[in-house]
Amino acid sequence: MIIFLHGQDTFRMRQKLHEIVRHYKQVHTSGLNLTYLDCAVPRSESSQSVALFDETIDAMKQVAMFQEKRLHVIIDPFSAVQVKEKLLQEIARMEQSSDITVLCEQGKINKKDALFVVLQKRAQCQEFKLLEDREVRAWIRRECARCGFHCEPNALDMLGTAVGNDLWRMAHEIQKLGAFANRRSISLQDVELLVEKNRETDIFKTIDAIASKNKKKALHLLHGHLEKGDSPLYLLSMICFQMRNLLIVKDLIEKHKSYQEIVAAAGLHPFVVKKSYWQAQKFTMSELKKIYQAIFAVDRDIKTGRIEPETALDLFVATI
Repeated sequence: MIIFLHGQDTFRMRQKLHEIVRHYKQVHTSGLNLTYLDCAVPRSESSQSVALFDETIDAMKQVAMFQEKRLHVIIDPFSAVQVKEKLLQEIARMEQSSDITVLCEQGKINKKDALFVVLQKRAQCQEFKLLEDREVRAWIRRECARCGFHCEPNALDMLGTAVGNDLWRMAHEIQKLGAFANRRSISLQDVELLVEKNRETDIFKTIDAIASKNKKKALHLLHGHLEKGDSPLYLLSMICFQMRNLLIVKDLIEKHKSYQEIVAAAGLHPFVVKKSYWQAQKFTMSELKKIYQAIFAVDRDIKTGRIEPETALDLFVATI
């Protein structure tokens, strides 16, 4: 039996995975037949993930101790090319096995990927998309109730606006607000006092538009930031940060490194690598270098007063 969990909402995905593991441990109390492989963890040798995967397959062929079903959890199998190839070879065995294999892939997946196509046919699949605004507010309401807190409607709206669909941070903020409120309802004043508006969520939407070469959307989002009072130099620094990530990943791609090798060598968080990996495909190396140089030119022109900041950003987006 195969269960395939995937999507960008890693918080709800991890909750589902923990639910599966918790249920398994309640039924199978020995705890000796649970295996766990994280393919995205940087390893000293690229073959180590494959060796651990082979051990998992060998375990499926053996009789479990105490006649228990085994539970095999494999995190981010798409990030290790050789593991993907092995999975494609073993997928029929895993489907027919009495053991349970949970594949958990964080972030976006190419829907044309051979492994993804096969899993859609052979596995029990559940996708965890990022929640929309209305869904975020419903989730906050449920999470507050689960934690024994009550959140006033205007406070709930402010919290949803401030944090967005980052449920990792949202869960932390709810715990913080609940502790501060100390059994009374969480108020709008509590949220305004304790929760900083998530400006990074907004800026990364803008960076996504720039990286996707969607000039119209990028300009619209940039002007939205400026109207809210964001500094042009702050916006430029965030764009520079992501373009630097794209350059790092693109360089490793052009050196014909595998995805797993890129994760290990880039020095970035695996989720940032995954996001940058797909964006980097949309640019040539020369285009990225040109954009990176343009950022420094714009920064210089703004700081020396040669051009108005808003005009400089407009011209920068136009050159993409």
